[in-house]
Amino acid sequence: MAKFLIVEARFYDHLNDLLVKGAGDELRRNGHEFDVMTVPGALEIPGAIATIADSGRYDGFVAIGVVIRGETYHFEIVAGESARGVMALTMDGVPIGNGILTVENEAQALERADPARKDKGAEAAKAAMALLSIAEQYS
Repeated sequence: MAKFLIVEARFYDHLNDLLVKGAGDELRRNGHEFDVMTVPGALEIPGAIATIADSGRYDGFVAIGVVIRGETYHFEIVAGESARGVMALTMDGVPIGNGILTVENEAQALERADPARKDKGAEAAKAAMALLSIAEQYS
């Protein structure tokens, strides 16, 4: 049994609830424990994980958030930089499943977040578990 931290950027409550449910259900199904931490936005997810990763309190992480395209360039910055930050930590060996949705509209986000549909929260949890398994095998 491993312990995971789901780090969520709680901006769209109803969508985050679905993503966290999917991730949590998947972790539970696989016999793992988890906590949930909320940060202000997707840009803060990598920083929170980086701060906590060396503490030894968690074996892996699941990044959860929703970034919906708006009318400004801000979408590209948030989508790209949050993904870059998560990827940089993953490349440093931190097991992270990236469940930060970057979509054009709320309908796309709902399709991907809903556990009865695409269940991207569960997919992110599966990715985190897979990376942890690899780290355990080759450490």
